[in-house]
Amino acid sequence: MAQASEQVLTVAQMRAAEEALIAAGETIDSLMQRAGERAAEWIWRIAAGRPVTVLCGPGNNGGDGYVIAETLRRRGLLVTIVAPLEPRTGAARRARAAYGGEIAARGKGGVFVDCLFGSGLARPLGAELASMVGELARTHSYRIAIDLPSGVASDDGALLNEDIPRYDVTLALGAWKFAHWSMPAMAIMGQRRLVPIGLGEAGADARLLARPRFAAPAIDAHKYTRGLVTVVGGPISGASQLACEGAIRAGAGTVRLAADKLHPAASADIVLKDMALPEVLADERTGAVLVGPGLGLDERARARLRDVLHAGRPTVVDADALRLIDPAGLEAFSAPLVLTPHEGELAQLAKCFAIEPEGKFDRARTLARATGAVIIAKGPDTVIAAPDGHAVLAPSASSWLAVAGSGDVLAGIVASRLAATGDPLRAACEGHWLHGEAARRCGAMFTASELARAVGDAYAAAL
Repeated sequence: MAQASEQVLTVAQMRAAEEALIAAGETIDSLMQRAGERAAEWIWRIAAGRPVTVLCGPGNNGGDGYVIAETLRRRGLLVTIVAPLEPRTGAARRARAAYGGEIAARGKGGVFVDCLFGSGLARPLGAELASMVGELARTHSYRIAIDLPSGVASDDGALLNEDIPRYDVTLALGAWKFAHWSMPAMAIMGQRRLVPIGLGEAGADARLLARPRFAAPAIDAHKYTRGLVTVVGGPISGASQLACEGAIRAGAGTVRLAADKLHPAASADIVLKDMALPEVLADERTGAVLVGPGLGLDERARARLRDVLHAGRPTVVDADALRLIDPAGLEAFSAPLVLTPHEGELAQLAKCFAIEPEGKFDRARTLARATGAVIIAKGPDTVIAAPDGHAVLAPSASSWLAVAGSGDVLAGIVASRLAATGDPLRAACEGHWLHGEAARRCGAMFTASELARAVGDAYAAAL
């Protein structure tokens, strides 16, 4: 069962979750005290004796700041509060009254803690406040944002102001928000850490990607029960063979390449099937089909995609096939389906399927409903969306994945997990995690083939 700590909440869902706690006996003041004290634990360790400046705003995020400051002051740190606006909520006023330290016009030197505005902000900061945030960020050696950096839209990660400072750490209060895992906001947040305050399940339709749990094959397993993957190749053999390499190491029992020929350097583990494609796809033991890497865009490629969709096997559609697929092609398709578009392909699919939403999360979720497919909307802020509206947000993997062929490896991994599990959402999540973990293990400056070879070690890490 998913943990409450994995849920990603909108502003409205967060407010409802807090109201549920209050209905159960908490108060706004007790929640503020808990959030502030627990955030202060992080800041205490980070500060390591350095002075701390806390910028407090007028709302309850500012109230959290007063609690943080008082907690640190009582533990012996030199703390300064900068408060350009008077508290406007009762809880914030009471938190300020309980603070026994200095309130000044400015602070400098050690750690800057931004508690000006949190997840409720919906408009840009005024010029004076934006300038103050920028100056405090410049005059401190370390920067921490409480809940969100001031000037960030919580529900979509938009930057409401230009030149928002980059933070070293962002402490999410109570639950993750969409901005924590969405571009462009996530790029300025540094490390992100969750500060729990006791929220229960809040009816979230989005969660954070979690480490999967794998198991060794059953004692009576054989290559077909572990999953047979068929990769449908085209004229660019390297791409489809990289996909095969990824699939081989992600748990499948056997991997076939439906193509005219193998590259001379291809792995001996790849089984070449050079017969007519419909004949290959007719094998009832097939657990998943991958079509797209190296497929091409000509009429032969279109015919091969039609053959795949007509076969009705669990299918992963990637790369070139994403540019060829259309609503008509999916009308009669009812098997589990995964589409793996990057940003440009997602925009093209949205146009093809008449999808109106512009934001990545809403676009991916709407496309999933329209196609009946699980969508892996790739990028630094990957969204995995299911047709039923549920979604998974993936923490950023290594930026070294920006290398030719890494997407082909991902497609092969996902196809392997689809063959093994039969569950497209689970396959997408497990595949994306394996891809990111393999990249982490590769370190810097790896090739796609090196990435594929690291998938086995990544798999072993989740056994």
